[in-house]
Amino acid sequence: MSTTAKPQRGIQALESTGTLLEALVTAGRPLPLNALAREAGMAPAKAHPHLVSLQRAGLLSRDASGNFEAGGLSLALGLMALQRLSPTGEAEPEILALAQATGLSAAMAVLGPVGPTVVRLEEAMRPQHVSLRIGTVLSLVNTAIGRTFAAFLPEPVLDGLLAQEPVRMAGLGAESSTESSDDARTMKPPADYIARLSTIRDQRFDTALSNPVPGIDTIAVPVFDHTGEVTLVLALMGSTGSFETAFDAEASQALRAAAHRLSWRFGAVGRMDRVERMDRVDDTGN
Repeated sequence: MSTTAKPQRGIQALESTGTLLEALVTAGRPLPLNALAREAGMAPAKAHPHLVSLQRAGLLSRDASGNFEAGGLSLALGLMALQRLSPTGEAEPEILALAQATGLSAAMAVLGPVGPTVVRLEEAMRPQHVSLRIGTVLSLVNTAIGRTFAAFLPEPVLDGLLAQEPVRMAGLGAESSTESSDDARTMKPPADYIARLSTIRDQRFDTALSNPVPGIDTIAVPVFDHTGEVTLVLALMGSTGSFETAFDAEASQALRAAAHRLSWRFGAVGRMDRVERMDRVDDTGN
């Protein structure tokens, strides 16, 4: 007896309807009939009955210009899905895949009450001295993960967290620093700190090269949620010289792709559209 599972029977018409919904999501904006049909690879005359049914079901509605957009039922389903998401749980497979694909250590951090905090670390197979551990609290000034969070924080929130930076740098559960405790208590961000954060916002990417841990390089990228806030920061780490850290290097592309997939799953559609346009400009030079 064959153990091969038979494909389940579906309804072809509903699958065609799903193609229209997928095209609208990919566009990320309301579309008129002709444009939506074109994006779905369907003739307008064929698409129209599907769209009428989607409106009646509440999955689509039409704006004042007659363009199709998400309806009330779609919004309710989306909110239900978002409420059930666990960002760290969703990111777990990505962390494992990154470590396996790159041979580097992969980490995930969230913004905790004291500062950026490592909640997941997958060590590299080849030995390397990485000072991160689960629960490590990171500097907002001296680490790529910390700066990536800082770049997207509202100014009052950032100022409040920077006021706690000496505590982190003094070693209260914080990442080790080469500075003395006296230096840490009087530490201020470097003169180019604000400009550095602006660059991170533009690129959605940062590096820390042999600092604060000598001999270890880090690349970090943000993961956005449906509100446009950074919910996670992903990072790859390895011995200095063992991998390229440029924006378009292989490891960086893998890390950015993982962050993009997670951001899309967390509902950051419009923001990711802007990132994709930025990447296309970087790739083409135009």
